[in-house]
Amino acid sequence: MTFKPTVRAVHANRELRWLGRLLVPGIFDGEHSLQIEPLDGGRSRFVQSERFSGLLVGLVKGALAKTAAGFEQMNTALKERVEQQAAA
Repeated sequence: MTFKPTVRAVHANRELRWLGRLLVPGIFDGEHSLQIEPLDGGRSRFVQSERFSGLLVGLVKGALAKTAAGFEQMNTALKERVEQQAAA
C-alpha cells in the first residue's frame, strides 16, 4: 500500500508523528509516532508506536505483523548505531 501521510506533530529532538489513510477516513488509518524521552544521567529512551483503526484493519492483520517486524529491525539497528557512537 502507498500512503501520503499527514504530519501531525513535529517537536525537534522529541517527537515526529504522522497519520496515513487509505482513501477516506475510517477505511484504514494508521498513526505512527517516534518519540525520544529524556532519562536521568544523560540517557534517553526511543519509543516507536503505531495505532491502526478502520474497517479494513481486521483484514490486514498479517501484513501489519510484518510491518511490526520491520520496525523492530529498525529499532535494533538504531540502538546499535547510537551505542557505537556513544562508545567512540
